[in-house]
Amino acid sequence: MSGAYSEFLEATIQHLESLKRGGRRYVEVSRETLELLTAKPGRPPLPVSAPRVAPSVPPQVAKTVTPAPLPVATIAPIPPLASRSKEVEMAELEARAKTCVKCPNLANSRRNVVFGVGDINASLMFVGEAPGMEEDEQGEPFVGRAGQLLTKIIQTMGLDRQSVYIANILKCRPDTPAQTTGNRKPKPEEMQNCTPYLNAQIDLIKPKVIVALGGSAVEGLFGNAPVRITQLRGQYTQFRGIPVMQTYHPSYLLRPNPVNVKRQVWEDMLQVLEKLGLPISEKQRGFFLAKS
Repeated sequence: MSGAYSEFLEATIQHLESLKRGGRRYVEVSRETLELLTAKPGRPPLPVSAPRVAPSVPPQVAKTVTPAPLPVATIAPIPPLASRSKEVEMAELEARAKTCVKCPNLANSRRNVVFGVGDINASLMFVGEAPGMEEDEQGEPFVGRAGQLLTKIIQTMGLDRQSVYIANILKCRPDTPAQTTGNRKPKPEEMQNCTPYLNAQIDLIKPKVIVALGGSAVEGLFGNAPVRITQLRGQYTQFRGIPVMQTYHPSYLLRPNPVNVKRQVWEDMLQVLEKLGLPISEKQRGFFLAKS
């Protein structure tokens, strides 16, 4: 297959696939263009509009008839794969996640795949453990009580949910047979099946800092055995060259813990702000100090 023909055919296929992803199901194609697409490489097709010689025309006249010029293809050039936008790649990744059945028990029990939410160009990314009942119903991470607390923490940092990105290790709620409420910890094999989606999200977003919320998030990111977040919180580690702040899950703060636990999480967030180079006010620095 000639190089020019191969490039033309590949561009055509990519263009049609992009139309299909955008919802197009039918494409009008002229007969001339169809002739070009179905012709064998190196042998130009006979144009549909080329005149046919009637039997009554004398031979000497027929020899002087010249074919009409080949029609010019009207398909627009397709940008190379590498130049596709981050939005398109993230949408394709989400579409694959929403049809994932690697964990049959989760696929059969889920209401929604909870992919992620926020700015795909964010400098800060929060990673939790797995969706709960509210997240499974709404298809968005961190919308229950723990999610509302996370939103308050983000706002206190001077940011908002739209300016960061929030995701989980698992995209499906861990099944809880015979229960409508309550959650369970993700199993190691479930996290192994799902982390490729999270890793791809991180590779696309390229955040400057990741906050791992709770021990399960740390285990899922790094493939660790069960960890004690009480021993890791407040410490940075690296994931694919990105600093990861390890801290408590917001649900832990909803328990009857001493105020100093909330202060510890806030100190972790102050470290994150410093790592991002964002301003910190005296009011922010003084949160919880009077009560600790």
